[in-house]
Amino acid sequence: MEGLSVADADLVVYLHPSKSSKVSQAILRELSSSLFKFNETFGGVLLAYDVNILDKQAKILSGVHPYFGVRLKANLLLFSPKSDMLLEGKVVKLSQESIHVIILGFSSAIITAENIRREFKYKTKDNEELFASRSHKRHVIKVGTMIRFLVKSFDEEILHIIGSLMPACTGSIRWLDRNSEEISEFDRSATKSTDREWQEDKTVDEGATPLSYNNHIQKFKKRRISED
Repeated sequence: MEGLSVADADLVVYLHPSKSSKVSQAILRELSSSLFKFNETFGGVLLAYDVNILDKQAKILSGVHPYFGVRLKANLLLFSPKSDMLLEGKVVKLSQESIHVIILGFSSAIITAENIRREFKYKTKDNEELFASRSHKRHVIKVGTMIRFLVKSFDEEILHIIGSLMPACTGSIRWLDRNSEEISEFDRSATKSTDREWQEDKTVDEGATPLSYNNHIQKFKKRRISED
């Protein structure tokens, strides 16, 4: 999955003098308080860390209550999703309007109806809501399905993602991994179909009267509806 990275960092942790007898515990407690939060310094959400204390003697900072700084060498696991990255998560809620996903057990995502490609049709089967592919009957998305989706935006403050299932490489991970070659062929066919429709629209646009243009739009809509 994209969005995960490992980084080496040189850090300084400032501790209260009352923690001087248990420096290691205090450092771990300080770093743990930063877990699963977006950190601007790291440029992502801290998921895990491994530290090595470099200082044998801490540097005392002046002040009424002087803190002391301890230098660390840290190895960090970060989660930093960006637009157009492919992420993976588990579907926890599904309706005709949206699909709700949990990523890595802590970050949430929503994929609204306008970001779900027309290949998927919403239906209810045995009182269970799902999205089923019109082209591949075994490609189904329902609660509990692990899916791969595209990132459209990421809210760093609440760790919320707006996702998309528009690309052909998105959907049920289990189905995608088993049918990678078929996906590529389907994607090429869809691209050709889209180009053909665009060329038809362009031909009508050139020199068409308002009435003939409207007639073309109505025919195009009927053709799209019949495909559904």
